[in-house]
Amino acid sequence: MSTRETTYGRVGETERAAFRAGPVDGESAARLAASGLEYQRLAVDSDEYAGWLQSVARGFQDGERTAEQITASRERSGYRRLTGVFDPQSPMDAPVATIASWLGELTVPGEAMIPSCAISAVTVAPTHRRKGVARAMLEGELRAAHAAGIPMAMLTVSESPLYGRYGFAPAAAGASWRIETKRAGWIGPQPAGRIDFISRERVRELMPALHERVRHRRAGEIDVPGSHWDGFAGTNPAAEKTAEKRAVQYTDADGEVRGAVVYAVRENHDDFTKATVAVHYLLTETDDAYAALWRFLLELDLVAEVHAGELSVDEPLLWMIADQRAVKISVRDHQYVRILDVVAALETRRYGGPGTLVLDVSDPLGIAAGRYLLEVDESGAGRVRSLGDEVVDGVSVTLGVAELSATYLGGVSLATLAAAGRVTVTDAAAEASENALAMATRVLGWHTAPGLSIWY
Repeated sequence: MSTRETTYGRVGETERAAFRAGPVDGESAARLAASGLEYQRLAVDSDEYAGWLQSVARGFQDGERTAEQITASRERSGYRRLTGVFDPQSPMDAPVATIASWLGELTVPGEAMIPSCAISAVTVAPTHRRKGVARAMLEGELRAAHAAGIPMAMLTVSESPLYGRYGFAPAAAGASWRIETKRAGWIGPQPAGRIDFISRERVRELMPALHERVRHRRAGEIDVPGSHWDGFAGTNPAAEKTAEKRAVQYTDADGEVRGAVVYAVRENHDDFTKATVAVHYLLTETDDAYAALWRFLLELDLVAEVHAGELSVDEPLLWMIADQRAVKISVRDHQYVRILDVVAALETRRYGGPGTLVLDVSDPLGIAAGRYLLEVDESGAGRVRSLGDEVVDGVSVTLGVAELSATYLGGVSLATLAAAGRVTVTDAAAEASENALAMATRVLGWHTAPGLSIWY
C-alpha cells in the first residue's frame, strides 16, 4: 500500500464539516462582483435556503417546492455546502445561480477510496446566462476544493458538453436496459435462499449497511449521502409517488440478508398481461443475491418489460438469459471525474501492469498542470513525483487533465484516446513507439469496467 493510500482513504466528519464551512473562492467572487453580482455561501438553516431550493427546482424544470418539501429538504441537506450567486437588482429573494457540493469518497481501481468533492445542483437562471456565472461558480468550487486539500472532484451531469472545459471527463459509463421478459428466458443460477417482500422503511434500514459493504468493489462508486436512501426507498414524506414503490430482500441459506431491490409496476390498461417494471435500485452483496433478485424481476406475473438504469456496461445478467436480443441496451456517459492533485490521485489507485511513464499534463485552470514521473511496481502500486524541468528518458505521455481523468477509473484505454487524437505517447527510441503505447495503455488500464449505480 502506498503512502498516499494510507494518508487518504476514509473521510471523517471533521473534514466534511471543515469543507462545508470553507470560504467561497476569492477570484470568482471578484469576477462576479465586477458584474454587480454577489457570490455567497449559505447555511441550510438560513432564511435564504428556501429561495436557493426554489432556484434549483426552477433550474431543473421542476415545479415550485411546497413548504413541506422545503422542510423535508432542509432536514436532509445538512451534509452539503451550498453556494449561490445573488443579483441585488433582482425582485426575487432567491439566487440567480446555485451550486451544491460535499466531501465524499470515490472508489478507485484496487478497492481504495479517495476523498472527492461531489458537485451537484448546478443551475443558472435563464435571465443570467452567458454572463460567465457558471464558469465563475464551477472554477470557484474547484479552486475551493483544491485549497482545502481535496485531490478529486466528481459529478453526474444533465448536459454533458459543459464540463470538459473545466477539466472533467466521463470516466464511468452507465447502461440503461429494456428487457422483454417472456423472450429473455432465465438460464442463470437458481440459488438457495429466499425472496420476501419488505416495507419501504425496512429497505431504508438495509440499504446503507449493504452498500457500505460492497461499494469498495467497483471503481466509480461513491459513499451515498443518507438523504439519498430516502429517495430510493420512498421514505421521504414530501416525495411524490412513494406508494408505487415495492421492496423485496434476498436472504441466503444462512439467514443473512444479502441483497434488496426497490421497484415499481406500471399497468398496461390496454392489456393487463403487459405491465412494465421500473427498477429504482438494486443492491446485492453476493452473486447468489444478484441472480435471485434479477430472476424474481424477470419472472414477475403480468409483466412484459423490465426497465433498469445506471447499470454497469459489463453486467453478468446478460449471460444469465437465454436470448440476449431480448435486451435493448443504451450506454451513455454517467460518472465524471476531475483530478485536482495528480500525485495524490495516481498514488491512491492501482494499475494494470508495471512500468514507468512521464506524464506531461496540461490543465486549463492550472491546478494540476505539470510533469510527473509515475513508477508502477509488479504489485500494481504506483509512486509519483513532480519532475519540474528534470529530464527523464523513457515513455512520455502528453495529455490534458481531462484525458488523464478519463483514464483514472479504467473506463477508457489510453490507446483509444491516442487513436482519437486526445493524447500523444512517445519514446526516446523512435522504433519503440508502438510498444510504448501498448505499455502505457497496460499500465493505466484496469481489468474491470467502472460504474456508478446512482445519480447525485
